[in-house]
Amino acid sequence: MAEDTDSSRIIPFEDRFRSQVIALWDKCGLTRPWNDPDKDIDRKLSDRNGVFLLLLVADRLVGSVMVSHDGHRGSIYYLSIDPEYQSGGLGKKLMTHCEAYLKDLGCPKINLFVRRGNEAVMTFYEGLGYAEEAAVPMGKRLIPDD
Repeated sequence: MAEDTDSSRIIPFEDRFRSQVIALWDKCGLTRPWNDPDKDIDRKLSDRNGVFLLLLVADRLVGSVMVSHDGHRGSIYYLSIDPEYQSGGLGKKLMTHCEAYLKDLGCPKINLFVRRGNEAVMTFYEGLGYAEEAAVPMGKRLIPDD
């Protein structure tokens, strides 16, 4: 780890970090050609049912997460911790914050997606008490990002 993570803090998204967030997502392997990360950020900023959080160590962006609540379930997207800072408890800190936020809203359960083959992330979430469920996610693109 490059810096002391005890100085870490969680803040709401600030647009001055936009390019750094996208670079972080690229570094963590979260971006895909069919999703425009700028558009994903803009869409999240118009969402009234959640938050977009950043994790800073000193003033350096090292993590992010999008949290939503639809009145029935909570969702976690784009959880990312800079690989230089992984395994130091920052991902757990960010998830604990998300869980408390959703619980305060009265949210009974969180759903999240992990891409098949990403065993390290599966292990991370399992360590936090998450388990694979017998559900098949289905999707349909309504607005192309090209």
